[in-house]
Amino acid sequence: MRNPNVIADIHQKRGSKGLPLERVFRHLFNPDLFLLGYGKIYRNFGAMTRGTTKETVDGMGLQKIQAIIQSIRTGYRWTPVRRTEIPKANGKMRPLGIPTWSDKLVQEAMRFLLEPYYEQRFSNRSHGFRPDRGCHSALREIRNKWKGTAWFIEGDIKGCFDNIDHETLLAIIRRDIHDDQLVSLIRGLLKAGYMKDWQRYDTTSGTPQGGIISPLLANIYLNELDGFMEDTLRPTYWRGDNRRMNPKYSRVEYLLTLARRNGDVTEIKRLKAERRKHMKGDPTDPDYRRLHYVRYADDFLLGFVGPKNEAEEIRRRIGEFLEQKLKLTLSPEKTLITHAHDGRASFLGHEISVVRQGDLISKDGRRATNGVIMLRTPRKVVLKYTREYSRNDKVIHRTDLLDDSDYTIIQRYQSVLQGLYEFYCMTVNVSKRLSRIKYILETSMLKTLASKHRCRVSKMRRRYRVPNSSPVEYKLIIERPGKEPLVAIFGGLSLKRIPEGKGIVDFVNQTAWHRPGGTRNELILRVLIDKCELCGACGPLEGHHIRQLADIDRPGRRPTLPWEKIMAARKRKTLMVCIPCHDDIHAGRYNGPRLQGSELESRMH
Repeated sequence: MRNPNVIADIHQKRGSKGLPLERVFRHLFNPDLFLLGYGKIYRNFGAMTRGTTKETVDGMGLQKIQAIIQSIRTGYRWTPVRRTEIPKANGKMRPLGIPTWSDKLVQEAMRFLLEPYYEQRFSNRSHGFRPDRGCHSALREIRNKWKGTAWFIEGDIKGCFDNIDHETLLAIIRRDIHDDQLVSLIRGLLKAGYMKDWQRYDTTSGTPQGGIISPLLANIYLNELDGFMEDTLRPTYWRGDNRRMNPKYSRVEYLLTLARRNGDVTEIKRLKAERRKHMKGDPTDPDYRRLHYVRYADDFLLGFVGPKNEAEEIRRRIGEFLEQKLKLTLSPEKTLITHAHDGRASFLGHEISVVRQGDLISKDGRRATNGVIMLRTPRKVVLKYTREYSRNDKVIHRTDLLDDSDYTIIQRYQSVLQGLYEFYCMTVNVSKRLSRIKYILETSMLKTLASKHRCRVSKMRRRYRVPNSSPVEYKLIIERPGKEPLVAIFGGLSLKRIPEGKGIVDFVNQTAWHRPGGTRNELILRVLIDKCELCGACGPLEGHHIRQLADIDRPGRRPTLPWEKIMAARKRKTLMVCIPCHDDIHAGRYNGPRLQGSELESRMH
């Protein structure tokens, strides 16, 4: 069968040319496609999480892939997802569906076939759930291209993922993909239902949140909104090359010309200061309009240059399109119209406003900051961590971490600080806001360590703080004979602003079969060798998986069983073993010979 990468390249080219896809379903009979999916998603933490059956990634092998392909040939039956609920930022609960492992693998294969095609058709204004796009690429677009915005329209679709209409979605897919078998397979996924409290429920709408292909299906659906914004609304509210001259600015400019002719230095200085108080372009010009748009998942933001009554009309038209064409509803309490200068819009956890300061002059004498987009870290972020780590206005220790090692405690506090900094590093006040949070985390960390060791905070500070470090840094080093030491660090971050943020924007096919240099995924090579990594017997093989290496090789606990030592030595969460060895591992009976790493490497080459 054809190499999956060749198929992906063909689909990508057809998408770029606007051509439909045909005969896609037959590619799901390709074992290489499922091997590729296995090599990609086995690392996911949820690969060891059960759905409504006991099946997980553990025990995966070529024989299971063949069984999945055979079931697709004869009519694949999707298993209802196991529904659980996770808390949202606003205190409400979000439903999350957990598919079985086989369903995850089939979804990954479908995603691999469809994503290259649809990536060429998606709007550049869409940034959520897409390769090499994210929050920072969306915020960069706002900051770099929305200068002079007068109004922000904050859009939020009410219960978007739970209310996607199945028939509308399938009609959109059927328009692009002329393959009834694939469309029927997607229909079966959407109608599979879910299990909650051991009772099955039908799914009449929505895409299962937690499914691998669900984000792609949501973007296919909401791409219709992107098309409406770009093809209908934006041309309607985008006119004029430049604003007409502001009469007040023109009058001061005329007086300034006369003062220069007369050589009146005092008057020239006064008039220059007066000119900075007025905009050069007329803000009420009826022949000048601009409308910008960006979307991340079901949240979107518009920047509009024009009067407020037209901004309200834009909001109304968006609501009508969603209701009539996509059968969705704008959330009334979250779809706000905010003045860009006097107020602050909220988007992706950031506060966004426009600067209006005519007295800030650049080196070339221009008001370079006037009309510029400003990104800020909200004050509520500081309040959130103050409440979480404080009681009665006093920073406290974390009792839930007292049983963890010092290494783990330090790393956990650092992960919180690092994550916040990487998310808010584009904002102008990141240093101010995060310095306060860093102090709270540092104090709580030292109190947690002191409570664990039943000593004073000052003793923990002296033990772990790096002398004369700037910025302040705490470090714990655990020496390991014959291995690199484990190092846990807290602090050491400058917290300086990074205007461009992190990450790249361009689409790169990260699901390629070949890595640079032409080598295959290391796990796939081990599957294809077809020899047990414990006893050396020939296949069939099954993959023995663990959730994380820390389960068997955490600081202070050395692996004891032979198979644990092999995993720890290779730093791998998987072992490809024969069925008897795999059964013995799960039964706790395996105590056989260990295969040397050099022998395995020779087999791989």
